[in-house]
Amino acid sequence: MPGPVQSIERAAAILRLLAASSGRLGVGELAASLGLARGTVHGILRTLVRVGFVEQDEASGKYQLGAALLHLGTSYLDVNELRSRAINWADALAARSGEAVRIGTLLDGKVLVVHHVFRPDDSLQAMDIGTLLPLHASALGKALLAHDVNAAAGIRGTDLEAYCRRTITDHRALARSLTRVREQGWAAEIEEMVLGEASIAAPIRGHGGLVVGAIGVSGAVERICRTDPSAGPSAGGAARRVPDPGLVAYVRDASRAVSRDLGASRW
Repeated sequence: MPGPVQSIERAAAILRLLAASSGRLGVGELAASLGLARGTVHGILRTLVRVGFVEQDEASGKYQLGAALLHLGTSYLDVNELRSRAINWADALAARSGEAVRIGTLLDGKVLVVHHVFRPDDSLQAMDIGTLLPLHASALGKALLAHDVNAAAGIRGTDLEAYCRRTITDHRALARSLTRVREQGWAAEIEEMVLGEASIAAPIRGHGGLVVGAIGVSGAVERICRTDPSAGPSAGGAARRVPDPGLVAYVRDASRAVSRDLGASRW
């Protein structure tokens, strides 16, 4: 029978040390703890970073466990549980905002809508449950894409389909947009998927802070957004539209509430 593979044993030891640490660890700290040469540890870390099991902090140069490893250790939340835990908060969000509410999760490079609450008025509306939305052109998709390295890697280098004139089709522009999503804690799209429509969404987190879904509102641009003269005119000369701050607050409150119910301690 073949013996153990030394490089794998060493990589596993590094991962255990990072998992047990209360903070990030440097190459020297890891090497000293394991009794290995710094060059050996550095080579293993480079490989672990490449596959997403370890992440390096740009400022300090130290290392921590990566999101891809967390995905292996934490099974995806069952869609039925996500829906059942979020349903009451989705109803409340629809009542507060006066808009349609959707909850989505990742499925094969798309957003699967797992729950949909109609806008609370008498208008004719179609049920969206089971609909697949594009990651790059929907607020739900951006909220998920910004926090999932595997999903982001899956669309890297692919052609981003243009649904409207404002759809983001440049990968660098999309990366900048996703950075803003991570910084501000919510995502939006304004006429990027359907002309005359806009949406706002925020991520839903489960145990360990892992993003397992997203919740958001969608509707006519005139209701979801407001004009903001201070933002400068758009290409057509009209005042630029921005997501309504009140709706953003409602969406973020709902995402935090669902996250708390799912055991996300940071929320």
